[in-house]
Amino acid sequence: MATGSNVRTFFEGSWYSEDKYVMRAADHGSWLGTSVFDGARYVDGVAPDLKAHCDRVNNSAEAMMITPTVSSEKMVEIIMDGINKFKSSQAVYIRPMYWAIEGGDLAIVPKKGLTGFAICLEDIPMADSNLAATLTTTRFRRPVLEDNVVNAKAGCLYPNNARMLAEARDKGFSNALVADIMGNVAETATANIFIVKDGEIFTPIPNGTFLAGITRNRHISNLTADGYKVHEKVISFKDVDNADEVFMSGNMMKVTPVKAFNSTNYQIGPITKKTRELYWDWAKSI
Repeated sequence: MATGSNVRTFFEGSWYSEDKYVMRAADHGSWLGTSVFDGARYVDGVAPDLKAHCDRVNNSAEAMMITPTVSSEKMVEIIMDGINKFKSSQAVYIRPMYWAIEGGDLAIVPKKGLTGFAICLEDIPMADSNLAATLTTTRFRRPVLEDNVVNAKAGCLYPNNARMLAEARDKGFSNALVADIMGNVAETATANIFIVKDGEIFTPIPNGTFLAGITRNRHISNLTADGYKVHEKVISFKDVDNADEVFMSGNMMKVTPVKAFNSTNYQIGPITKKTRELYWDWAKSI
């Protein structure tokens, strides 16, 4: 079931105007979870950091011990061919993905070179810039490299994110602010997190428990170039309580303001708005 509409699928060398079936019941990825993906965006005629997202899906495949089969450059070419099948006014979510087809010894370790590949494009509008999230804590935490493939954007990680999100929704909030193994802030269930205090910007330092996102890194670069002080550091839940502004960063919506964390309320502040403005100014200048 697709998240958006007007789905197009690239599989085995061709584009299809449908949400095409691409995996078999006996594929390794179907029953043992060896799938990776990435997400990029095409909005208003631009696809920001598209090659970086294609690079990352290839890196994720290697981390999952499955063989990437399409170069980043070729992937960009295929994606842009698919994008041309949409109207220029449509906001498209771009999802390249790999999965293992067969396993080797005891079926557990994927066989090298036997990899499925597909690209899914969906029409998913950008959210209203004034649509803000509400956050709460969750008892579920981000894993570490020793017990999961946190160095990949892997499908098998998302059931944990789903139970974080479901717990938050049951408590009446839209998303969960998630701890790392040490009990410090890592990210939300769906995106990286930034806080603002006294005009300076803070985001959790990458510590191997979450992916430091491509859009997150772009925000840091843009804000720093515009003269803001951005700090990657250990952030506590108390720091979030005491923040002047909080916003989420992810590829799907780029910048999502946060209006509440438990009983603490925030305004959609000037730095949140500036981060979004800088992002789109950069995206449309390249």
